[in-house]
Amino acid sequence: MELLIVLAVIVILGLWFTAGYNSLVKLRNAVENAWAAIDVQLTRRYDLIPNLVETVKGYASHERETLEAVTQARAQAMAAEGAADQARAESNLSQALFNLRAVAEAYPDLKANENFAQLQSELTSTEDRIAGARQGYNDAVRKYDTRRQSIPTNIIAGIANFKSFEYFEADPDSRSPVEVEF
Repeated sequence: MELLIVLAVIVILGLWFTAGYNSLVKLRNAVENAWAAIDVQLTRRYDLIPNLVETVKGYASHERETLEAVTQARAQAMAAEGAADQARAESNLSQALFNLRAVAEAYPDLKANENFAQLQSELTSTEDRIAGARQGYNDAVRKYDTRRQSIPTNIIAGIANFKSFEYFEADPDSRSPVEVEF
């Protein structure tokens, strides 16, 4: 009789461990999938930027410094690793793109260019998608961390070495007002 009770306890603990482990794996995979969704949108953004820069070059060739800043910010963003580094790089890229848009305002022919308008529209749409993907990622990280840190799943997370993920947070510099210089 005692042997059956011990076996029942072992089976119950095994099932509990398996269920907890599987739920953590599912949530970890959701976080990784959400990060991949951000990556897809960022890649789309990076692909649009050279076309936008080339279009502006034709109209505003003497705005070389602004165009180089966008190109450099794009390269840094593409090379960024991890949520914090990516957030800083994306903030710099957003600032560079804002400056590029400000330059475009000074060129009525450029603003009227159909290709430029289409690229601007696609970039704006992509920015919205990136914001949604970032929110989805942060939601997935929150769910994962909540499960990983909650009792009794935290025991399984510790045994199985489930690590935390970084949230995608805005760079502190991006929280201050944008300065526009003319």
